[in-house]
Amino acid sequence: MHKKIKNLVSSSWFQNFIVSLIIINGITLGIETNPNLKDSTHKILSFLDSTITFIFVIEITLRIYAFRKSFFKDGWNLFDMFIVLISLFPGNSGFEVFRILRVLRLFRLVTVVPQMRKIVMALLGTIPGIATIAGLMGLLFYMFAIIATHLYGKTFPEWFGDLGESFYTLFQIMTLESWSMGIVRPLMEKHPLAWLFFIPFIFITTFIMINLIVAVVVDAMNEINKTTQDNQESIQEKEDLILQELKALKKEIQELKI
Repeated sequence: MHKKIKNLVSSSWFQNFIVSLIIINGITLGIETNPNLKDSTHKILSFLDSTITFIFVIEITLRIYAFRKSFFKDGWNLFDMFIVLISLFPGNSGFEVFRILRVLRLFRLVTVVPQMRKIVMALLGTIPGIATIAGLMGLLFYMFAIIATHLYGKTFPEWFGDLGESFYTLFQIMTLESWSMGIVRPLMEKHPLAWLFFIPFIFITTFIMINLIVAVVVDAMNEINKTTQDNQESIQEKEDLILQELKALKKEIQELKI
């Protein structure tokens, strides 16, 4: 019985069935956002959602029974179980926010598409590097925000009136959204040399720091590709070695027969 259930949950058709339900559930969650839904349509969607949730509960139960302790060693399995548990919360009495999180169930599609999984692994691997860059960028923002507040806070309090306003304005400038005509040029009418402050800020934060983040992600992708290629080469070498041993064994058997 245990072996049959394990083969069932590991089969491709069962996984494709679950993926189809995830996609259908994602579509229904999107349709539910329509404020003009009829009551009959809402009831149908609610019944469909409850049915899919029930199937997911059965699926998680079967997978726990099939894989037992190893189920809890896989992060994606724990994520699936967490999302299914969220789906069981009632849709009233202040639990609506938990039911909205059901849309996170779509992330389970990442485990099916290898390229998506590779990108997620690369992003997870970049967390230490990105955290370091984010810390450095935060320090730069803090320094520039203090300077901007002292220089332009009195004349343009809506943009640089306090540290929080300066942070937000500098973030907008970093994204290059209306930074010139919307902020810097009006500011230069009263502070002609303001460009000496903003041009270096844009150069450092936008062109250097952002590209550093891209470089970290690209490096992580290259590292994963290299690891995958090395693993494939290692598997191929083992297969070649096994074939050579089989050929040698076959030759020895033929010589014994003679």
